[in-house]
Amino acid sequence: MAKDKRMGLKEKYAVMTRGLDWETSYQPMDDVFPYDKYEGIKILDWDKWADPFRLTMDAYWKYQSEKERKLYAILDAFQQNNGQLNISDARYMNAVKLWLQGITPLEYAAHRGFAHAGRSFRGAAARVACQMQSIDEMRHAQTQLHAFSHYNKFFNGMHGFAHLRDRAWYLSIPKSFFEDAMSAGPFEFVTSISFAFEYVLTNLLFMPFVSGAAYNGDMATTTFGFSAQSDESRHMTLGLEVVKFMLEQHEDNVPIVQAWLDKWFWRGYRLLALVGTMMDYMLPKKVMSWKEAWEIYWEENGIALFNDLSRYGIRLPKHHEVATKEKGRVTHELWSTLYQYGNALGLHTWVPEDEELDWMSEKYGELFDTMYRPRLLHFRAQEETGKRYFNNRLPMVCQVCQIPVFFTEPDDPQTQCVRIVEWADTKHHCCSDGCADIFNREPEKYVQALIPPQQIYRGEAGGARDIFEYAEWLHLVKDVDTGEYHGSPDHLNWEAWKAELPTPQANSDEAA
Repeated sequence: MAKDKRMGLKEKYAVMTRGLDWETSYQPMDDVFPYDKYEGIKILDWDKWADPFRLTMDAYWKYQSEKERKLYAILDAFQQNNGQLNISDARYMNAVKLWLQGITPLEYAAHRGFAHAGRSFRGAAARVACQMQSIDEMRHAQTQLHAFSHYNKFFNGMHGFAHLRDRAWYLSIPKSFFEDAMSAGPFEFVTSISFAFEYVLTNLLFMPFVSGAAYNGDMATTTFGFSAQSDESRHMTLGLEVVKFMLEQHEDNVPIVQAWLDKWFWRGYRLLALVGTMMDYMLPKKVMSWKEAWEIYWEENGIALFNDLSRYGIRLPKHHEVATKEKGRVTHELWSTLYQYGNALGLHTWVPEDEELDWMSEKYGELFDTMYRPRLLHFRAQEETGKRYFNNRLPMVCQVCQIPVFFTEPDDPQTQCVRIVEWADTKHHCCSDGCADIFNREPEKYVQALIPPQQIYRGEAGGARDIFEYAEWLHLVKDVDTGEYHGSPDHLNWEAWKAELPTPQANSDEAA
């Protein structure tokens, strides 16, 4: 008797994701899966959901374990060879601190979110896809923590990142993004994370950061980035398939999906302001400017994607033209804000060096030279006279994206952009038309947002009476974890470590 032919990948995937579920007999299916209809999305055939990678669980474990072995071998070698001394400059570590505090907790939130979403879908293939991505996101959080743990032995501000995440004003920006997504329905969650975040915006998040790590000698971060990027490729492809699946199932889904794309494009873009600022200001060795990255990854690639989706009736997301108008100034406006409020940051800020200012002049042109360079030079002059500027007043914060209201009008970089929205006879502030639109669509949701400055004024932030007591509540030590970089322990330690290293000339003399 001839042996049965081994199943191919497509057949194995079909066996894994088809015929594993069943119609309930003594409980209505709508009671077992109560959330996959209330958003209004109509699914006619769950079997049309197809993972383009068709990855089976046995192949998944083998593939991931192989990556783990390679990753941790490199991390071990990095630690044994004092890799922290090979970074370009200790200022670079503040980009790592921002990632650890703001992005790593998001990976864990995504793990939880996909586990919840998978339970909400009645289609077996959708549940399998969410299960795999949930495990991926947990892995990303773990590998990032392992990669960064070595730096925690040598640099300040990396302790208590989970404590900071739930309390720090600047970390409410990424936190609010994911809590908004996780408190939505399952289809909106998958659209927000798998499509808007993973597919449309992940290149602006991962590519500049990992490339920046490589440029600046941070092989620990570079290694985990490359290890995660293969997962991200699968997530991105799945995100596009999710959107196409909904659009192809029923025409009534189109306006619902469009509204989600409008919302999550804008929310993701606002979140990426932190990444852009890291690229322009926190990398001693620059890869590219935020403006250049926006032009490559959005104006070329992102717009082409939406043009492809136009056959389903999808248009470009609302306010995308505003994001493009802001590409030449958003990072300079945010860095100025971070610089002023450095006493309540779990990282250091500084005025860029002259060659860095020249680089930004080259990348951003006249607008930088007339508006932002003079401001930075004024900050430097104040610091040199012993009057390093800190703003000890609490800022007004956007009710939606939770970023301090520092953005300027799309067509006027000299006028602050403020939008006032009202609900239940109460006024709230937004930073833009994009955030105001999001608020007005779901005001009952966004009035619940906890705004850190308001919490402080109400005495809810550990009873803090000023920005310094607030920093203590965050478990941050003044001028050690916070404040100006120059003269900080991180700066002084770095100078001492580098002074003890043999110079390249000394090494060549010894070899001779």
